[in-house]
Amino acid sequence: MDLPFVVTTLTRRGLLTPGRPIRVASQLNALRRWGWSLAGELRQAAARDPDRTAVVDEHGTELTYRELLDRAERMARSLRAGFGVQTGDRIGVLCRNHHGLIETIVAATVLGVDAVLVNTGLSAAQLATVTEEQRLRVLVHDDEFAERVVALPAELPRVDERAREELVAGALPGDLHPPERDGRIIVLTSGTTGAPKGARRPTPNGFGPLVSIIDRIPLHTRDRVMIAAPIFHTWGFAALQVCFALRATIVLHRRFDPAATLAALVTHRCDALFAVPVMVQRLMEVPPPDPRPALKVVAVSGSALPGGLATRFMDVYGDVLYNLYGSTEVSWASIAGPAELRAAPTTAGRPPHGTRVRILDATGQPVPDGQVGRIFVGNEMLFEGYTSGGARESRDGLLDTGDLGRLTADGLLFVDGRADDMIVSGGENVFPSEVENLLAQLPQVREVAVIGVPDEEYGQRLAAFLALHPGETLDPDAVREYVRHYLARFSVPRDVVFVKYLPRNATGKVLTRELRRYYA
Repeated sequence: MDLPFVVTTLTRRGLLTPGRPIRVASQLNALRRWGWSLAGELRQAAARDPDRTAVVDEHGTELTYRELLDRAERMARSLRAGFGVQTGDRIGVLCRNHHGLIETIVAATVLGVDAVLVNTGLSAAQLATVTEEQRLRVLVHDDEFAERVVALPAELPRVDERAREELVAGALPGDLHPPERDGRIIVLTSGTTGAPKGARRPTPNGFGPLVSIIDRIPLHTRDRVMIAAPIFHTWGFAALQVCFALRATIVLHRRFDPAATLAALVTHRCDALFAVPVMVQRLMEVPPPDPRPALKVVAVSGSALPGGLATRFMDVYGDVLYNLYGSTEVSWASIAGPAELRAAPTTAGRPPHGTRVRILDATGQPVPDGQVGRIFVGNEMLFEGYTSGGARESRDGLLDTGDLGRLTADGLLFVDGRADDMIVSGGENVFPSEVENLLAQLPQVREVAVIGVPDEEYGQRLAAFLALHPGETLDPDAVREYVRHYLARFSVPRDVVFVKYLPRNATGKVLTRELRRYYA
């Protein structure tokens, strides 16, 4: 990335504002020694603004950057001394958004340990599979998940909220040095095709990734930012990284509630909100507060914006909406700002500086403007592969997103959907085939098909079509509860439709288009 662009962007966003020489020197030294990992980002923020509030929890807990760093280091020393955790190990983090989650992730990166961010919607069975396949050394979890983790192997140490506080309070003194290798952040993708796949996120190697985002999304140093998107998601974690880099004050709630979120935005005088589209949809379902939050940025990612939502939201809260299209594997591909969303509410925007987007056909050749093809992306934050050893297809340094889309002649990207049968519901990736296989095990079921159907709130949702054996009956709520028991909550079909038979073609393949016509 060219130096003039970096310097110009950092200056515009306030990162090159002069400060006390000793603090600036300490800040730069932290980055020199610890690099651009989350541990390095927190250290540079604590060196430059030690007494600035770093995190505000929903119950009023406030921690300065100095205090947050101290607690994370205490956690790191206790993990090392109490559990023998060392560089190269992996720990699981099953937590909602609060300061303990941040402390645990930072503690892992301080030690050079991989932090596996566990989706809080996973079932007990999926969690057991993740624990085994990711070879977790320790699992840190919120109290609300106590029943879900009880069936995990007895030899796996589990740290609940009380134990976590004891680890922080009772940490033994000791020195911490930069690890021999950076700890990786491992994000679990999908979570609905058997075992979720672990995607290794790279560590930034400079200002490039930051300036690519803040050039297009106008966030500034010392902003006050509410992260509503789950931090176990790539988007929520990216928000945390950006906030540390900007030395922002971060506001967190464990669960998203639209009225409580709006109240917090006003109470804490937030400049920005990071969310997923379904959250924006829900904000529109409650009356806006008086006064309304003085937001400058509402940044969303994770799924497509439902049609018309962008315009409706900006009509109420101003032209502050920014939509980032990307994935765990490619990080970001494009960003749509308010002007672009006003002109074309369903656009994914344009690639930011340093990012390449190409639309290719099945043979890897570029398609003409306006024609649908596979979306390939290249930037400096492409993922490092799955923990299972797998990878995604790449061509000329560009990675396959798995999505289909098209580019207009003036460079706007539009995403048309997944290349396979996966749907995205409320920011979660859902594969119908796994739900089909599960429902087929019910003795009453003769045949079943599960498809994605449009949903104004979540973008898409699952609809299950079941044909039963003669004389058998099933209750729709019982079907949903059965799926909920084995799979993540976002895999539960909202619609359960009983049919006499499934439409098939001559080769026996279910005609999903007929099911959609029947549904409509």
